[in-house]
Amino acid sequence: MIDFVKKMFGNSTDYDALIKAGAIVLDVRTPGEFSSGHNKGAKNIPLDSIQNNINAIKKWNKPVITVCRSGARSAMAKSILERAGVEAYNGGSCNSISGITG
Repeated sequence: MIDFVKKMFGNSTDYDALIKAGAIVLDVRTPGEFSSGHNKGAKNIPLDSIQNNINAIKKWNKPVITVCRSGARSAMAKSILERAGVEAYNGGSCNSISGITG
């Protein structure tokens, strides 16, 4: 049912497949939010620091899946990254990607 809803609203990206292929999960929440629980293996660069870290992110040379608490900040981060030439996907809420840790 969830897959059907995702397809209805245009979210048919297979994040697990992207991660298995080497994509980086980039959590754009604050360090405090990140430390309260995050995706296993996720990197934390808060939204307000994304622009200053573009060159470092480009050096990853991998697709990036942005996540946050609700999907709003991750959408903004995705746009910033795409404008800089990074292949980016908005994963929305960090809870929507498997592998949350505490």
